[in-house]
Amino acid sequence: MDILNNMKTLAADFAREDEGSQVVEYGLIIALVSIALALGLAKIAGASPFSALATRIATCLGGTGTCT
Repeated sequence: MDILNNMKTLAADFAREDEGSQVVEYGLIIALVSIALALGLAKIAGASPFSALATRIATCLGGTGTCT
C-alpha cells in the first residue's frame, strides 16, 4: 500500500507542476513576435528582396544554376 500511496503522490505532484508550461508559453510568444516582425519587415522592404532570396536558395538547392 505504501508504493500505491507514493505513486498517487507522485502523480498529483506531476499534475500540479507548471514550470514547463511557462517555457512553452514564452516560446509561443517569441514565435508570434518573430512572425509579426518578419511580416512587418516584408511589408516595409517590399516583396522583391525576399522573393529574390527565395529564388537564389531554390536555384542553389535545385542545382539548376550557379550558387553565388
